[in-house]
Amino acid sequence: MRFLTVKLLAATALSLTLAACVPGSTLSGKTPTVVQLPTPTDNTAHYAGVVDNGFTVPTVPVDKVPAAYQVQQVEYASNEAVGTIIINPAEKHLYYISGKNKALRYGIAVGKAGFQWAGVANITNRTHWPKWTPPPEMIDRKPELAKWEKGQPGGPTNPLGARALYLTTNGVDYGYRIHGTPEWYSIGKNASSGCIRMINQDVMDLYNRVQDGAKVVVLNADGTYPEKLKLPPPAPKKKKPAPAPVEAAAPVLSATPTMLPGGATTLPAATTLPAATAPTATLPTAPVDPAVTTTPAPAATTLPAATAPAATAPAATAPTVPAAAPTTPSTCAVPLVNGLCPQP
Repeated sequence: MRFLTVKLLAATALSLTLAACVPGSTLSGKTPTVVQLPTPTDNTAHYAGVVDNGFTVPTVPVDKVPAAYQVQQVEYASNEAVGTIIINPAEKHLYYISGKNKALRYGIAVGKAGFQWAGVANITNRTHWPKWTPPPEMIDRKPELAKWEKGQPGGPTNPLGARALYLTTNGVDYGYRIHGTPEWYSIGKNASSGCIRMINQDVMDLYNRVQDGAKVVVLNADGTYPEKLKLPPPAPKKKKPAPAPVEAAAPVLSATPTMLPGGATTLPAATTLPAATAPTATLPTAPVDPAVTTTPAPAATTLPAATAPAATAPAATAPTVPAAAPTTPSTCAVPLVNGLCPQP
């Protein structure tokens, strides 16, 4: 029964895909074994191009990779067992303990500011040409990665490169990996989101040496041994933008002015002048003499408003002809003129 359980766990591990620097499935570790392989001595041949599982791993130009970040056998004092991996983020080096005070040293790239971590983990799974799924936080930072939200298949352009090693701490997968990268020029820099990057040829070599269950120590930033797991602070949640304030509509006034009589003053069209009214004439109240009468004086009489007389045109009249003078007896010694006696 125990044998079947172990086989089931192994089959499950092989079927998992890698999500890269995001929490994934927790796998049980195995007792690590040590695999003795020849130490690379000719780096030109080590970094040459190769076809692997149907994919071509391009040649890495050795002359463009600093010697400090090329694989080499070094003296390394350590009390860790053979097969242990020690990562020094400050030096950008990964050490694979190969013997007493000896190690294979590889160049690596580590987490950018805000993504560094330290602690002790174990390798609980390994995979060839892993699938990569960017976490939601990474898609928020780089929206162009949304096309891979369901996962990018393994291949030469995949960010996880040719191999990936899963890391868990106390059975918990915090999403950290040791993996290859097609961006060999990023080695020696702070370039990742917390994962440990290696040149593809280097991670393929390490993959063949290390075993599931192997111990991995990630040193503190100052190179000291970690006493406990130190994780970066969680990324701040993206705040929703505040709604834009609604501005009150300004009153619209007519741009057409209204002219007052006489043309002296201009007021806005919205202003209405009161209608002109004629004054009302009021007669004064007659004084009351209490000794004469006790009858109240009549109320003041209100006269109608004065009105101008209507202009009328004069009626047309015929010219008047003077009446003829009465005829009188003639006493004139000379003949009459027009019925009158001419004066001498």
